[in-house]
Amino acid sequence: MRREQADPARIGLFSWHPPFSWHPLFSSHREGRPPVKQEEQDGGMTLAAWLRSLPSLTGTPPVPDADPLPDLPEELFERWIRQAVDAGVAEAHGATLATVDADGIPDARTLILKDLGPEGWAFAGPRASAKAAQLAVHPAAALTFWWPAVLRSVRVRGRVVEASAEETAADLAARSAAARDGIGPDGWVRWRLVADRVEFWQGSSDRTHRRTIYRRTDDGWQLTAPESENR
Repeated sequence: MRREQADPARIGLFSWHPPFSWHPLFSSHREGRPPVKQEEQDGGMTLAAWLRSLPSLTGTPPVPDADPLPDLPEELFERWIRQAVDAGVAEAHGATLATVDADGIPDARTLILKDLGPEGWAFAGPRASAKAAQLAVHPAAALTFWWPAVLRSVRVRGRVVEASAEETAADLAARSAAARDGIGPDGWVRWRLVADRVEFWQGSSDRTHRRTIYRRTDDGWQLTAPESENR
């Protein structure tokens, strides 16, 4: 068989990488040297110590609102999210949605709030998504908003229902053409989280945090003292 001679012009187009065992980061055991400790890599700090050294609660809380608390949590949320945007919080409508799968294992993802009203807190997504499957089995969820620049967080939890077909279709139509690509009318769902509890958390650098809690009762929304329930 005739062997072709290597073309010098092509040498250098491809680079050869030694096996991992030859690399200094992977060769300590082969050469009898102990593995590099994390303390040495991080300048004497373990990961736990490094994490603890990171600053927290560095935002600036808004001036306390002199207005009385509204009767409805939706009204207070609208006030807070507008104040967050005015303070420069990016994507303040982003939230973490937590659900539970068929085996009882929690799951979470980040999405955006689409609307808010008496019918609930609206969000949407593909019907073929994991959250759709999980909500079909366990139609309950929790939403968490976190705005570090103003040291505020909002937690919402309750049952989840599908919005009407008309509302879902309108939600899909409002998306850009690129975002709608490949999604049919039956492949999109808009849900509403019908809250039974909403917590507004106002942080403070001195750790004197304040919690305002709304709970749904047979008579409507009721303000609940934080000390009367577990976190």
